[in-house]
Amino acid sequence: MAEQQLKSARNLKIFCLLLLLLLVVLTGRLAWLQIIDGKLWSDRAREQLQETRSLQTPRGSIYDRNGKELAISHMAKSLYANPREVQDADALAKKLAPLLQLPEATLRDRLKVKGAFIWLKRTLEPAEYTRVFEFIAKEKVRGLDFLEESRRVYPNDQLAAHILGFVGTDDKGLTGIEMGMDTTIKGQTHKQILDTDSKGTPIFQSIFAFTKPKPGHSIHLTIDSAIQFAVEQALDHSLARTKAQAATMIVMNPKTGEILAMASRPAYNPNAFYRYSEQIWRNRAISGIYEPGSTFKSLVAAAAIHEKVVTAKEIFNDTGAIDVGGRVIKNWDGGSYGKMPFSDIIKYSINTGFAEVAQRMGGERMLKYSEAFGFGKPTGVELPGEEDGLLLSLKAMQPSDVATMGIGQAVAVTPLQLLTAVSALANEGKLLKPHIIKEIRDGDGLLVSYSAPQLVRQVVAPDVAQEMVGLMEKVLTEGGGKRANVEGYRFAGKTGTAERLRDNGAGYDPGRYIASFVGFGPLEDIQLAGLVVIDSPRGLYYGGEIAAPVFAEAMTQIVRIMGLRPSQDIKAFQPPKPVAPKPAPPKPVQAAPPAQPAVMPPGKFATPDVRGKTIREAAAILQKAGLYLIPEGSGVAVRQNPPANAPVAKSAEITVYFEPR
Repeated sequence: MAEQQLKSARNLKIFCLLLLLLLVVLTGRLAWLQIIDGKLWSDRAREQLQETRSLQTPRGSIYDRNGKELAISHMAKSLYANPREVQDADALAKKLAPLLQLPEATLRDRLKVKGAFIWLKRTLEPAEYTRVFEFIAKEKVRGLDFLEESRRVYPNDQLAAHILGFVGTDDKGLTGIEMGMDTTIKGQTHKQILDTDSKGTPIFQSIFAFTKPKPGHSIHLTIDSAIQFAVEQALDHSLARTKAQAATMIVMNPKTGEILAMASRPAYNPNAFYRYSEQIWRNRAISGIYEPGSTFKSLVAAAAIHEKVVTAKEIFNDTGAIDVGGRVIKNWDGGSYGKMPFSDIIKYSINTGFAEVAQRMGGERMLKYSEAFGFGKPTGVELPGEEDGLLLSLKAMQPSDVATMGIGQAVAVTPLQLLTAVSALANEGKLLKPHIIKEIRDGDGLLVSYSAPQLVRQVVAPDVAQEMVGLMEKVLTEGGGKRANVEGYRFAGKTGTAERLRDNGAGYDPGRYIASFVGFGPLEDIQLAGLVVIDSPRGLYYGGEIAAPVFAEAMTQIVRIMGLRPSQDIKAFQPPKPVAPKPAPPKPVQAAPPAQPAVMPPGKFATPDVRGKTIREAAAILQKAGLYLIPEGSGVAVRQNPPANAPVAKSAEITVYFEPR
C-alpha cells in the first residue's frame, strides 16, 4: 500500500513537471510570437483584414497671364471590382462592355484576376457613371463599386494644346507643360486604409488612417488666351488657303522674353488626345527644325554691320550668280539687278550679295555670331522636347557652306530659336531667354516663384540693332514683305523661302518648300515679335505671298487686343496714287490691252503693265502701286490678269504669268 502511494506520488510529480515544462514551452512560444515575430504576424493579419489604397489629390490648375483657366481638375467616379465577389465574370463582362464602351475580353480578363481589387475604368464620364450605377442597383451586382479620382479637363479644347500637353490615366503629364512641370503641378498621393472582411469587402467604407493631402501648385503662363486664339485662327485660315502640311506661329514680347502665343497645326484636343497620332502631339515651335532661308539674312546683316565688314550704303554689283567653291548661288527669281546699295540687298533679299558678305565674315565669325544669337542649342524654355538645331563645325565647313549659310542654308533652327534671335534686334541687340511660365502659386494661392526677364548676352551694339530695324522696315514698305503690313502701325520684318529638308536630314524634298515671315513692332515702342512658318504649301510657296499675310492677320487682331495706339506717321498706309501705265515691249506677247478710260471709276486706278519684267521687278512695280503679285511660272512676264490699264482697287491681287527668257 505504501509502495503504491509512493508510486502515485512519483507519477504525479512527473506529470506536474511535464505540465510545467509544457507551460514553459507554450509561454516561450507565445512570447516568441508576440515579441520576436509579433510584427510579422500583425502585418499578415492586417493584409488579410485591411486594404490600403493610394489616392491622388487633384493637380494644380494652369492659367493664362490674365487668370483664365486653361487646364483644371475635378473629381470623377472610377469603377473598380473585387474579383473575389464576382460570381460570373463572363456574364458580367458581357453586360458591362456596352455600358463602359470597352472590349468584352478586356473586362473579362480584369474580372478574373486574383486579388480583391482591380480597376475596370478610370474617371468615368457622367453619363457612363449614371449607366453603370443604375445597372448595379437594378441587377444587385456584387463586387463592383466606385471611388472618386481627379480628372483633368481642358475647358478650351484645342486652344494652346501643344503648350499645355495632356495627362495620362495615372495622373502623369505626358507632353507639354503637364509633363515639363509634372512634379510641381501634381498633388500628393495619400493613403486610404480600410478594414475588410474575409472576402476583402470594406467594412462601412471607413477610413482609419490617412495622410493629409496637399494640392498641387498652379501654373500661370505668359500666354494671353485672346492672342492665342487670334494666332490659331490665322493659322487655320492659312491652312485652308494654302493646303499646307503644317504651320507654326509664335508671338512674344522681345523686351521681356515672354511668349504671348505659340501654336502649331495640325492641332488636337487634349481632352481626347488618344484619338490623334503622336506626330500631331509634337510641338513644332520647339521640335521642328528647318533651314530658315532669307529670314536668317537679317541676323547675317546685323553681324556683318557690327563687324564693320559692310555698311548699309556700300554698293554691290549683282550679276545674278556667284560661284563659290564650285557651287553656283543664284537669286531666287533668277534675275540680276546690277549696282545697288547693301540696304537694297536686304530689302530685296539678294542671294548673291549675302553670299559675298558671308565670305567676308568667314566661317569662324559666322559660327561665332550664330552661336551668340542662340543657335545650335536649346533656348531653355520651360517645355519638354526642345531640339538643339544644327550648326556645322568649323572643321567641317567648306567655302560653299559659308556662302550658303549667308543665305540661310547649311544651318537648321527651331522656330523659337529664330524668333528669339530676331527679337534681339528689336531689343537693342540684347538676347533674352524666352519663357512661358509667368509665376507659380501654391494651393493656398501664395506666390512660390516668379519669372523675371533674363538677359543672355548683348549680341550686337544698340546702334547696329536700331539700324537693322530701319532696314527691315523697308522690307514691308518697299520690299517683298508688303503683305505683312498692319494698317495704321509701323512694323519691320523679313520674308523667307527655303527648300524643305527631308525628314531624315538627307538632302531636300523636291518640290516642297517652307515659307516664313518674321517681324516686330509697333516700331515706336516694340512690344510684339512674331514668326510664321508654313510647311509644304501647295501652289504659291513664297514667304512674302503666303506667310506675310498670316502675320498681318494675326497682328491686326493682337494690336487691338492689347489696346496699342496706331502710329502717328501712317503715310505709308495711305491709298497709292494712280500709276501711269508702262509702254508695251516692242514685241508684245499678248493682245493690246483695252484703251484706258478717260475717267477711272471712283476708288479705282489703272493696273500697271509688268510684261517683260522679272518676278522681282514685277513685284516692285505692283507693290509701289499698292497691289499684290500672284506669280505663276518663272522667267519674264508674258501676260497678266487683270490686264494692263484695267481699273482695279487698292490691295487687289494681280496674277502674272512668267515664262523662261
